[in-house]
Amino acid sequence: MVSATLFQHAARLLDAVRNGPPPADRQMESYFRAHPKLGVRNRWFVAETVYGCLRRLRFLEYLVNVESAPAEALIAAYLLVVQGWDADALERAGYRPAQGRAELEARTLEARLRSLDGDALPLDVQTDLPPWLLERLVAQLGEAETRALAAALNQSAPLDLRVNPLKADRETVMRRLAEEGFPVTPTPYSPLGLRRSERVPLFKTKAFQDGLLEVQDEGSQLLALLLEPKRREIIVDFCAGGGGKTLHLGALMANTGTIHAFDISAGRLENLKPRLQRAGLDNVRTLVIEHERDPRVLRLRGKADRVLVDAPCSGTGTLRRNPDLKWRAPDLERITTAQHTILAAAAELVRPGGRLVYATCSLLREENEDIVDGFVAAHSEYRIVPVREVLARRRVPLADVDEFLRLYPHRHGTDGFFAAVLERAG
Repeated sequence: MVSATLFQHAARLLDAVRNGPPPADRQMESYFRAHPKLGVRNRWFVAETVYGCLRRLRFLEYLVNVESAPAEALIAAYLLVVQGWDADALERAGYRPAQGRAELEARTLEARLRSLDGDALPLDVQTDLPPWLLERLVAQLGEAETRALAAALNQSAPLDLRVNPLKADRETVMRRLAEEGFPVTPTPYSPLGLRRSERVPLFKTKAFQDGLLEVQDEGSQLLALLLEPKRREIIVDFCAGGGGKTLHLGALMANTGTIHAFDISAGRLENLKPRLQRAGLDNVRTLVIEHERDPRVLRLRGKADRVLVDAPCSGTGTLRRNPDLKWRAPDLERITTAQHTILAAAAELVRPGGRLVYATCSLLREENEDIVDGFVAAHSEYRIVPVREVLARRRVPLADVDEFLRLYPHRHGTDGFFAAVLERAG
């Protein structure tokens, strides 16, 4: 039974996320640190309720139909719409609208929900997408597929894992996790991927602590395969971030050669160090850089066999995990300018005959195909290698790809990803 206190915790956290600085997961971490007496189950309820409200926020606001709707009413609406509660259950959980506002009473919200004609609602309400994103997706995909994509984005993501081939094969890790009470299934595309439909505390398992696996979306796992790293090569992970792809590349290289992991965030690279130790990797050199043309970066000009650019982007492909992003319109002009600049700088590091992979977790053409087309037009020494050729060599069974990699939650069950493979003339 959900208590009135727990209901209020969810409301306060939703207010903090809506009104505070992004991202939502950091707001949650801060809130739970400030309330250490909340148990695991209660934290789960609060977090899932807040994330659920963020995914369906436009519809919930429409249902509540009150300007600057209070968080308590939005949570009540979410529990009615998504969790199937009724007015009696809300009242038992302690829901009472502030100042006795009749239009926010549980029974009023319930009656309003029953009266709605879903097909007659505005498209942004039906899809729970803000206008800045909805308009772009409809222009790219058409209305029918945008609806299918939105439905997938408004679901929680599964838990994807990647096996560390330096320490175990996929079957061994599956068996180990099952023995610890966490059965998983193979992902359909990545040969190292595993999946659970719900999130569980795998960080405490012996399999994780022994370095047999990492948490990584299946789509992200395919990026390292597109780079096709070989042993004893020089690899650059230009925007390494938390290092998930760095770890994957190091394992594919059998802990040989050298991987240079660059990022502007010292904190992210510092967090990579214990992950490297757990994975059994010592072929990675981390470097905090000031910007993409840092002199220390340019020392590798023309020397890298392969360079991965997982560029900073709007993150629209990750809305299953980060639903708060869609309610804060990004500065796309600034983002795309940075993407052009970073890709051009990274391309200078590639040796003749080497490979460059440009990737984002964005759904938007202006961050993806447009960036690559502009780059190739300005750099005649580079050619596009069809992704289908690379994936066929890697025996990845993705039939609906051609020149570029395009992954969508509603088609592939992964986060949204884009990638292009570029090779420099020898």
